[in-house]
Amino acid sequence: MTVVTFDSTPERTNPLDMIEETVFGEDWPCERTADDELLVTVKGNWCDYQIAITWRDDMGTLHLACAFDAGLPKNGLGPERTAELYVLAGKINEQLLLGHFDMWQEESSIVYRQGVLVHGGATGPEQWECLLHIAVETCERYYPAFQFVLWGGKSAKNALDAAMVETVGEA
Repeated sequence: MTVVTFDSTPERTNPLDMIEETVFGEDWPCERTADDELLVTVKGNWCDYQIAITWRDDMGTLHLACAFDAGLPKNGLGPERTAELYVLAGKINEQLLLGHFDMWQEESSIVYRQGVLVHGGATGPEQWECLLHIAVETCERYYPAFQFVLWGGKSAKNALDAAMVETVGEA
């Protein structure tokens, strides 16, 4: 059996520095809460997205969590709506190539999460810009489906079908 250990490499740069530059370029409000954490707010079409990006130098990994307020009641949902939201998240996750959706009930939020292994690899500003945009675009795309289940009383399948309708042209 091979044991893999992760050592902090002093010459490895903190990717949050490059991500912070990308965020400034987009003119998104952000706060560097620590050397290893960046909080970003992105205004979307449906709501504001709160993105927390955490760097783990010891493992060479970056974790992105993009939360949005879907209006989950603070006192929780009934078991039927909760179960349907989990079914919806599962159906959406089957379609995603990168990242996945979770429900964080204690925070009453739905979260898109993604981890990136950086250990030993070369990365640049383009990769971090892409990571941020994928997170926001994925949340924007599926936000209506979560709303259809949560507030429209739709089944996960019907909500996903309705949310995936592509409009053509302009009114």
